[in-house]
Amino acid sequence: MAKWMEIRKGADFQAISERFQITPFTARLIRNKDLTGEQEIREYLHGGLKDLHPASLMKGIPEAADLLLQKIRQKALIRVIGDYDIDGVCATYILLKGLEKAGARVDTDIPDRKKDGYGLNLDLIRRAREADVDTIVTCDNGIAAPAEIAAAKEMGMTVIVTDHHEIQDVVPQADVIVNPRQPDCPYPYKKLCGAAVAWKLVQELWSRLSCPEDLICKDLLMFAAFATVGDVMDLTGENRILVKEGLKLLQRTAHPGMSALIEANELSRDRLSAYHIGFVLGPCINASGRLDTAKRALELLNTEDPLLALERAGELKELNDERKALTEKGVEMAVEQIEGSARKEDRVLVVYLPDCHESLAGIIAGRIRERYYRPVFVLTKGEEAVKGSGRSIEAYSMFEEMSRCRELFLKYGGHPMAAGLSISEELVETFRERLNENCTLTAADLTEVIHIDMVLPFSHVSEKLTEELLLLEPFGKGNTKPVFAARNVTVLESRVLGKNQNVLRMKLMDESKTVREGIFFSSCMQEVLEDLQKKPVMHILYYPEMNEFRGQRRLQLRILNYC
Repeated sequence: MAKWMEIRKGADFQAISERFQITPFTARLIRNKDLTGEQEIREYLHGGLKDLHPASLMKGIPEAADLLLQKIRQKALIRVIGDYDIDGVCATYILLKGLEKAGARVDTDIPDRKKDGYGLNLDLIRRAREADVDTIVTCDNGIAAPAEIAAAKEMGMTVIVTDHHEIQDVVPQADVIVNPRQPDCPYPYKKLCGAAVAWKLVQELWSRLSCPEDLICKDLLMFAAFATVGDVMDLTGENRILVKEGLKLLQRTAHPGMSALIEANELSRDRLSAYHIGFVLGPCINASGRLDTAKRALELLNTEDPLLALERAGELKELNDERKALTEKGVEMAVEQIEGSARKEDRVLVVYLPDCHESLAGIIAGRIRERYYRPVFVLTKGEEAVKGSGRSIEAYSMFEEMSRCRELFLKYGGHPMAAGLSISEELVETFRERLNENCTLTAADLTEVIHIDMVLPFSHVSEKLTEELLLLEPFGKGNTKPVFAARNVTVLESRVLGKNQNVLRMKLMDESKTVREGIFFSSCMQEVLEDLQKKPVMHILYYPEMNEFRGQRRLQLRILNYC
């Protein structure tokens, strides 16, 4: 059972309220996000494109723009090499369109997840050389490929790296590196995704060619915003501005590919939010790279014919539906394996699903971590070895713990909260044993802590409040939705809805005797119903929202948790 902890951060909420013309209620929520300075509060509430830092501040961008202009004048063939996820696809599209508009001869290549793996490899380099490519521009990759870039240089090619991942011990000897995480990069905001870095480069390139400033925003910013959410970047500072402005563009876009994707998923444009990018639209782009080739997603973005775009969008949605079904099956198999063995008592869960698609291992690991709140590794059988992905909890540094048994791996890497590996099949059980032998996690570490913004009785929840909460959007990593608590809530009525019987609609009454409608989503609905029978009075965590259906608006509480 998770531990609930109310956030209690002090400030002069009345003064903040008066200064920024918001209610003390909103002021408290902003303080809970550790925003204290006048400038950062102002940017949080009212930040716009004018508050973005100049692209030329980023180390490597002026030099990269100079070099690209030279190549364009020489009519040299430029190849953009991206990655197979949403960030890589959007970054590839931004650079392709940005260079085309600048007059470049340019094409693209994206690695195949199964055949090529992540990032640059020698096959990609050789393909470029065989096609008489003069210049390679990487996006969302390249910073961890010193050997491959050295090979490209030996073959006589120019290489520009644009990336956002952490700088490795060995820095590639590319002609130019653009990455805000370089130690000596003066760019103030370091948390941009690969597509946003690409967008910054195009912004500088177009400014050299005197393209209208609004063009870079209107044509390509939407894709940088889309990737920012899809790649689960922190929605703080500059990222939050990009997403806020990008969502406005997405809601009214005439872009054939993006319009078709919205239509294929039957979404209402005026209600599009970061949630829809992260959980509906973005996964369709990612599904092509997981189950087929990411080139199909890029084809959709490049499609100008609306009918063809709709056909391609439908195909990506079908792929994503297949991905979801395979994920559910994988989660079920993982749960059965855990519950049916002694490993249920393990503090670090290692699940081996030989027949699971390797691209789904990380998603399944994340779902299992949510269910058991423990570090989880999900392993699958690859062509040459067992491959796996791990997802962790705050108290367990995954990369550090893996390093303690590094001799077991053929290959491994990652960071505290996520990791990847390949290992010989005969060592899988040894891997599980070693992780648990070395594990120092306590019962307290294995108890999830949910931070509550405030206890808020139902009598304080109104339509006006839900409108005020819109000031805090877009929500996502680094800017999560506020969480409210209500004590001693009685369930007056309840009924299960939905094709998959995973929606519970309720009528709830709290201590103030105020009645509100509630809605709760669960993949374990039978367990929820059994809980309600045992305790019809409970404490809940919730978020208020307006439900719009068939032209009617109703206030409802999205139930997040209960006890």
